[in-house]
Amino acid sequence: MKILKKELRLNEGEISLVAESLDDLWHLKYILEPGDLVYAYTRRRVEGATDKLRPEKAEKKTVRLGIGVEKVEFHRFSNRLRVHGVIIDGMDIGAYHTLNIEEGTSISIVKKWKNDQLERIKEAEIASRRPRVIIATVEEGEAYIGVVRQFGVEESSHLERSLGKGEGSKRNEFFGELASQLKWAAEKVEAVILAGPGFTKEDFLEFLRVREPELTKKIVIEDTSSIGVSGFQEVLRRGAVDRIMQESRIGREAKLIEELMKEISIDGKAAYGMADVRNAQGFGAIETLLITDELLRTERESNSIDDFLRDVERSQGRIVVFSTEFEPGKKLESLGGIAALLRFRVNV
Repeated sequence: MKILKKELRLNEGEISLVAESLDDLWHLKYILEPGDLVYAYTRRRVEGATDKLRPEKAEKKTVRLGIGVEKVEFHRFSNRLRVHGVIIDGMDIGAYHTLNIEEGTSISIVKKWKNDQLERIKEAEIASRRPRVIIATVEEGEAYIGVVRQFGVEESSHLERSLGKGEGSKRNEFFGELASQLKWAAEKVEAVILAGPGFTKEDFLEFLRVREPELTKKIVIEDTSSIGVSGFQEVLRRGAVDRIMQESRIGREAKLIEELMKEISIDGKAAYGMADVRNAQGFGAIETLLITDELLRTERESNSIDDFLRDVERSQGRIVVFSTEFEPGKKLESLGGIAALLRFRVNV
């Protein structure tokens, strides 16, 4: 995410930015709320006198509109964020319009900003300067390739072939097809983590040294006990992505949820569920608050969460918003969508 302009007074005002990636569109889904004002260039029909007789002939022109946000939809597989609402500024004021925000789109957002939203903007800006990474997990006859995004690992391809005994030409054909897919996926990334059980990944790496020597310069080997989604998660838990991306969002989430589960298992310094977490904050015990993006959005619709978040911040607590599209966020969701790592144990 690239910030073009920031004019805020007491957290209220305008931020202009460019959404540079699918990750940025995902961030914007949780930044934009009903009532916000969003400006962007868009295409809209401009009708003349004759067009009213044949509206299908009305010409579309590029115009800049300000939309009062009513609904936001993230279309991950079409790389698009749709912002729907009433035109507040520009032509056809009062009419409904939908802004299609895509990679490379420049927008301006005018609103009363919450601290976690400003933190998300800052995080997205920093993340845009980090290396991009993909993970390939492989075993005999099967492989998965996933792109590491800020909201989790997104599977991009799956390859499965019957190899018989796993030797000879069929295995080389499998390796050749996987090499082609991996080369295509790795074109715009700085690092590739090659993982899996056994020695298949090492054999595949040797195949690549001959077939795609330039690609091998990007590859880091990691041992996992499984492939696919479980293999991706294992790579994250082992810190391989963090070693490449340093303080990546999903790496931190995986580590925090692991620490939380450990504390819960020993009835230690942890609380989960809204009632117990609020009770812990009553004692000023929250060191790190963990909350899912979906719960945050839902609670904001009823205006019941922001005072609590400010109270956590005033007592020097840290707030981490988890993505429900990634496994740690799903685990947190199963605990009520909110939990806390505490400074000291609190009886509930």
